[in-house]
Amino acid sequence: MADYYEILEVSRDASKDEIKSAFRKKARTLHPDVNKAPDAEEKFKELGKAYETLMDDNKRATYDRYGEDGLKNAGFDTNGPFAGGFGDLNDIFNSFFGGFGGFGFGGGRPDPNAPIEGDDLRLDIEIDFEQAVFGTNKEIKFEHLENCPECNGTGAEKGTKPEICPTCHGTGQVQQVTRTPLGSIAQIVTCPDCQGKGKKISSPCKACKGVGKLNKEKKIEIKIPAGVDNLSKIRVSGEGDAGSNGGPAGDLFVVLHVKSSADFKRDGNDVYSRLDISPAQAVLGDEVLVKTLDGEQKIQIAAGVQSGNSIKIKNAGVPYLSRPSQRGDHIVVISVKTPLHISDEERQLYKKLYELQKNKKPQSSIMDKVKGVFQ
Repeated sequence: MADYYEILEVSRDASKDEIKSAFRKKARTLHPDVNKAPDAEEKFKELGKAYETLMDDNKRATYDRYGEDGLKNAGFDTNGPFAGGFGDLNDIFNSFFGGFGGFGFGGGRPDPNAPIEGDDLRLDIEIDFEQAVFGTNKEIKFEHLENCPECNGTGAEKGTKPEICPTCHGTGQVQQVTRTPLGSIAQIVTCPDCQGKGKKISSPCKACKGVGKLNKEKKIEIKIPAGVDNLSKIRVSGEGDAGSNGGPAGDLFVVLHVKSSADFKRDGNDVYSRLDISPAQAVLGDEVLVKTLDGEQKIQIAAGVQSGNSIKIKNAGVPYLSRPSQRGDHIVVISVKTPLHISDEERQLYKKLYELQKNKKPQSSIMDKVKGVFQ
């Protein structure tokens, strides 16, 4: 069995203040809301069991003399304060140190009337491939929560205002005392009269029914910069849901979905396209027009080009978001296409070419010439 003193990392003659301080310190790292290790909950239960035992003079004396088995034989409950699970960790901590503030998880009670920022929103829109490349201005339509114009967001009817809750005096919380086998435990719970808001509205606004906010549709124009890619996000400050108690509105995040292009494929800031050429063009070379992001452009095909070879057009790709004056490249991938339908004249020419290649004597290799020197 684990040693309670080792669990708390205190000496066997540690004072209650030392034990309490050690428990606070270890609880910060083992608390299941902070420590996501699989065994964190079990270790925290062991910590609570050790603390409860060593803080009780009778239990500690029995444990020091006979160990954990001695506690069981003496009729003490050895399950610890957390044996029932973690259904309400706030209540458990309140029973020890008056809430999370004692552990350094925020300190003090939150003010229910403090300004609260509104929620952020997400809007998904679709744009064309070329719009993503060169940028554009686009009108978007979305819904968000705005402060009610009738009550200016207070939730109270015109001419009235919210009143401080008489039950919790504006704190949103009340103290509740519960008797347990360990004695009376004072717990801080949400005020049942105002549901934690700290204030009550006797005459709710008819427009928003006391909520203080209304769902409204809005249209705005946003600038989409050149070079954005699929799933890029544009942040529009202050266009999310309205805040509470005078808090600022949240932000709107516009997520871009770029349509695919029939002519181009994008890879980072480079774009790729395929150019189909005939066997004759591959053999002899040619000058052809290709479609680029900037319109048609002439490129030179070298004689003897192979299918799969590529031609690079510098600075004809997608602009860099951070440096829009610089662009990636356009890569033209060559594909030599065999014709499926040919005329009789073409067939005769292909036959003649075939015979010429068939009867062509192979050139002597370097190895053949070397062999001839030594023969």
